[in-house]
Amino acid sequence: MNDPQPARNDSTGSQLPRILFFNVNGSGMGHLNRCLSYARRLRGRARPVFFSLASAIELIEEMGFEADYFVSPYWSTSSTFAWNSELAVRFGMMLERVRPDVIVFDGTWPFQGFLATCETFGSPALVWSNRGLLKEGGKTVSVDESRFDLVIQPGELGAQESERPLEADGTRALVPPVCVLEDDELLDRATAREALSLPKDCRFVLFALGPGNLKDVAGIGHGLIRVFEAAGFKVVWVLAPISVRDIELPAGVMPLTVYPLARYLRAFDAFVGAAGYNTCCELVQAGVPALLVPNAQLADDQVRRAHMVADVMPAVVSACETDDEREAAVGRLLDMLNDTPAERATIRMNGAVVAAEKILALAARRERMQ
Repeated sequence: MNDPQPARNDSTGSQLPRILFFNVNGSGMGHLNRCLSYARRLRGRARPVFFSLASAIELIEEMGFEADYFVSPYWSTSSTFAWNSELAVRFGMMLERVRPDVIVFDGTWPFQGFLATCETFGSPALVWSNRGLLKEGGKTVSVDESRFDLVIQPGELGAQESERPLEADGTRALVPPVCVLEDDELLDRATAREALSLPKDCRFVLFALGPGNLKDVAGIGHGLIRVFEAAGFKVVWVLAPISVRDIELPAGVMPLTVYPLARYLRAFDAFVGAAGYNTCCELVQAGVPALLVPNAQLADDQVRRAHMVADVMPAVVSACETDDEREAAVGRLLDMLNDTPAERATIRMNGAVVAAEKILALAARRERMQ
């Protein structure tokens, strides 16, 4: 259920620009998703290679890309200094092997071990893919953006492409929302249900509340399951590839493990999930009515993002912390499902294409300078 293309190790692939993606391990799949989004648009024109702090290496390889794994600092028992020292050695070995033309880092802030290794290695162009929409007053780490040749900000809904110069001849680029798949790669309702072996005549709701690594999602999830089942829905629960804890599902709830999930979203009548960047972009792309339960424990402003979604498509935003809140939220969503569908807003979702072109142009410029 993933991209079937093999990794490019032949002589043709070795002549292409080498792009090394370094994705951190967040609370979900966001950083890995964005790097895969860029890499898929570079296929055949560059050789993408991954250095991943996310443990879902098999997803990268199934999409046809080479990958190496290094444990995230959040799961390491080493001190910060020791972990950065270990990172510098391992990433340095990766740079010696791949000898990339461009390094793309996707994370909230670059690690000292990463920056020190890049500086020691020398010549590759540096790109920082850094999602915005952080909460006001939240913890931030000062980063000198002039160390990067290109800073890409994956835009929220409605973002338009723009650029502004950075010090030391760098560029900061805002791109439209980034999605793993193109619109024509999403399956229609009938085809998606057939692929997932779901009956055609039932109402299904998909739960994707996240891996539960930072927030216990079982209580909210179980409460919402009861409400949806009482309304006649069959419940399907997504098992996150990077989850470190098992969630005990009630009898009758169907577990689902597929990637990329966006390909199959239209199989479902409704969606329940957090308001992470990738989730919201893919929901708008697929047009599936949603109940969004923002995760308030994260650095990004999921409440704000969820309301952006609700402004352009049928979506309810609720914390769903109590039985009353869950009943009310599901009731409002069911009302939306019964209403006549409004005309869908036209929103550009081609940020991955735009970002990939900028990365490729940077590789070409670097080659001309050498």
